This record gives sequence, structure tokens and C-alpha cells, in this order.
Amino acid sequence: MTIDPAASRLAAEGVAYAPEIASAARRHGLDPELLAAVAAQETGGPDSNAGRNVVGDGGHGHGLFQIDDRWHAFAATPAAMEPAANADYAASMLSGLLKEYGGNAREALSAYNSGSPTASGTKTVWADGSDLSYADSVLRHYDRLAGDRAHSEAVAESATTVASIGTLRSQAQALPVLPPLAPLGGTSHAAAAYHRAATDYLALLHDDTDDTNDSNDS
Repeated sequence: MTIDPAASRLAAEGVAYAPEIASAARRHGLDPELLAAVAAQETGGPDSNAGRNVVGDGGHGHGLFQIDDRWHAFAATPAAMEPAANADYAASMLSGLLKEYGGNAREALSAYNSGSPTASGTKTVWADGSDLSYADSVLRHYDRLAGDRAHSEAVAESATTVASIGTLRSQAQALPVLPPLAPLGGTSHAAAAYHRAATDYLALLHDDTDDTNDSNDS
């Protein structure tokens, strides 16, 4: 049995759907921690990993990466609620945007969220009071997930990876320092500041009465 080191690494950090995220990242030449960071931003929240809520933006954002049904036909299909398919769609989009913007992660992430490489996009307030743009909040998730690995200047996972770990690290380093994490189950400013409600993923998958489908912010 072959063990996927990227999936194992993500799982060790508590990333939900680590195999699906790692597999999608590999297919599209992405740093798996970067893709996991996008999922954390979309369906997790400050200091949290993905999967807590899979429907957002007034019912328009669907799945693990919140694909937006106003812009993506995929979001209106049952596949959008499948973690593997949702991750693959998001990875394809992000990979294309990174190529379009010359490997600039901040511009690609901004475009992923808002359609513009210069927009602030969705703002997130973290526990230390930092009010971060969408891209900077994703990069903070990335820094948390990648840890010491982010200090490497090597290219992640394969020679086809679009953005290097060193580039991502340098962008993440400009962000405010993370405060100590609040105890699990306790009330924190971070939890209060993240306004997406939790959703039972499995219940949604089996709810025949739900006529909405899942998607992303782009």
C-alpha cells in the first residue's frame, strides 16, 4: 500500500479531506498546503481547517471550496458536494490563476475569491484583531499549515508546481504574528468573527429535499 506523504502531512495537521486535497493538488501542480489553506479559509475559519460548513454566501457557495453557482455551472451539479470533485475543480481554477498571474499567489488568491487580482475580497478578523484580506488570510492559513516546511526554498511536490514554498513563505511572513490558539470548545474572538454557520456535510449529501448545490467564491 502506497502512502501519500502530502496527504499524511495534511492529516497530521488535522486537515479534513486530506487525501482529496492532496490528490487534487498533485494533479494540478499545486503546493498541497496552499490548496488546504484555501479550503480552510472557505469552510473553516481562523485557526481552523476545512469542512465545518459547506454551503455559504446566501446559499450560492457550495462544497469544500465554496464554488459559487452564480459563476460556475459545476456548482449546480451534485458533484459539487463531493469533496474530491470539489477539490479538483478548485485546484484547476487556482492553478490556472497562478499561471495567469505569473505565480503571484496573492493576486491569484484575490482573483479566486473576487475575480480581480487587486481586490481585497472577503475580509476575515483573526484572534489578534488582524483584519485581513482574503488572500492574506489564506496565506496565514498556509503559514500555519506548512510550518517549518514553508521555510524551504524548494518547489513543492513536483517540478510543475506553480508557486514555490519560498515565495509563499515570503508573502506569509509579512502578516501579523499569530497569537496562541484558544482552547478547543472555548469561546474566542476568532470564532465569533467568522460568520459562516456550521453545516453537517454528510447530512447535506443525503438530504434529498435540498435542491441547492455547492460552490466557491469566485
